[in-house]
Amino acid sequence: RSPLSRRGFLAAGSGLAAATAFPALTGGSSLASADSDPGTLVVHTQLGTTAPGSPTYRALVKEFHAEHPGLRIKNLVNGDDLPQVYETSRLARKEPDVVMVNLYDKTLAWTELGATLDVKGYLDDWGLRERVLPAALKEWTDDQGRLRAFPYFAANWPVAFNTTLLERAGIGSVPTTGDQLIGAARRLRAKGIQPVTVGGNDWTGQKLLAQIVQTFLTREEARQVYTDGDFSGSRGAREGIDYFVSLRDAGVFADKAQGLTSDTMTTQYNTQKAAVQSAMSSALAKVPAKTAAHTTVGGWPLAPGAAHDRPTILRSYTLIGFWISPNGVKKLPAVEKFLRFMYRPDVVSRFVTESGRDMALVTDTVSGDFPLVAEAQRLGDRVGQVLLPDLYVPPTATQPLITATSTAFTRGTSAATVRSALESAYRTA
Repeated sequence: RSPLSRRGFLAAGSGLAAATAFPALTGGSSLASADSDPGTLVVHTQLGTTAPGSPTYRALVKEFHAEHPGLRIKNLVNGDDLPQVYETSRLARKEPDVVMVNLYDKTLAWTELGATLDVKGYLDDWGLRERVLPAALKEWTDDQGRLRAFPYFAANWPVAFNTTLLERAGIGSVPTTGDQLIGAARRLRAKGIQPVTVGGNDWTGQKLLAQIVQTFLTREEARQVYTDGDFSGSRGAREGIDYFVSLRDAGVFADKAQGLTSDTMTTQYNTQKAAVQSAMSSALAKVPAKTAAHTTVGGWPLAPGAAHDRPTILRSYTLIGFWISPNGVKKLPAVEKFLRFMYRPDVVSRFVTESGRDMALVTDTVSGDFPLVAEAQRLGDRVGQVLLPDLYVPPTATQPLITATSTAFTRGTSAATVRSALESAYRTA
């Protein structure tokens, strides 16, 4: 059962502008101009902003036009507000034909509510199932067996360590235990270096907090905790929060982490002001060559008695997929041509080589120009993997959880207060 109701979906758009007036998009276009011409495929995408892969995508659209002279791709571009803008357009029945966005927050309920289609039949009819990694198909499939979208981008989310900064502080190896991490933080601070930088005021902090909370949880236990939000009723969750608090109050995280953002985090790491960051592959691809040359990637250090036997990372296969809208059904031949093109091995390889993207599709291509992304791809069984909770958190709890994350990263806040803040996010929802 979706945490959103159809009434909730309609309410999401009720406070916006009238159904015929849509937010402005990049280039001054608007969703009101969604094209009904069967020779024009309207694609709503985040690849056109600063998102990694945007230049590759724009070049590929030109290539698609050259190969299909009778078919035009019209891109409508939004950033983080794309889900809200799409929902507004759908309420007016003027939505684009294809949507390129991740499976997170609002989008979790789209297919169930009829805002987008179950694409499982199309995946099979178009012969594309074998192109998709099985783990990706599993993540994009809901509890009723509906495939929400055609999977595309994935992400590894390891921990990046600046070995030169560690050595400057007299630390000879990457910490793999909590005690080693606390000791490393003290040495780094003594040299004026921030230890672990993190966006404690946004989604990056939320993900790292979730990763540390799972230290004493199995994947099934973690799924239950993040589904129902009962952080007090689970012994493992309580122990994980206690572990987080012990690290925080020992000075492991950067100063005033509760107010930092993902941009601050990447700037601190990339400019070598901080020695460690938890970084998804798109962030690793942006690490400057000078910093990347003495960066190694691994997992988050563990505490004694952890449910995992190796330092942990996050992995996700749900970064971007191709969703088909009800309007898109009217242009299925065009949608098929577009999807077949985007799934081609040579096209997939370009995102890997040119943009350092991890893919949810089968490919042997390695990110040669993005060494940290390639290193993360080779971690294999040297690290364990915890659950990315995005698929299980009720959409209405997503933003309240980020607010609770800032509370959690505030030094001196008790473990009980952290648990209460996390649980309140679910009650607010």
